[in-house]
Amino acid sequence: MKRRSLRPQPVVRRIEGVSEVVPKDEFQAAIEARGELGHEMEPAVVDAFVERIERRLAERAEDSERSLKGRREHQKEMVLGAMGISVPLLAIAAIFTGLAGVLVVCAALAVIAIASTR
Repeated sequence: MKRRSLRPQPVVRRIEGVSEVVPKDEFQAAIEARGELGHEMEPAVVDAFVERIERRLAERAEDSERSLKGRREHQKEMVLGAMGISVPLLAIAAIFTGLAGVLVVCAALAVIAIASTR
């Protein structure tokens, strides 16, 4: 039979992405350095730690911007390519198959447009 402690257990909340910005051991090292160096050096230790956090956040933002730019370039290429092939395909479909062929080509172009946005 297990005994339950009467003391409340601390609630540990995890916030996604936080552990990636600041490793736990690095945070512990900053706290220990703050304790060892005393009150005189506390602002310098805190400033250095905050600077590392800001630098990592800036790097993450740059990576995100590059990724977004790459996705937009890919989407633009797909749309321009679809537009480039649409005119000849529509003409060929209209000549050889009529309305049914034109509808099939339009549906295929819509699928390309939808797929390129994902």
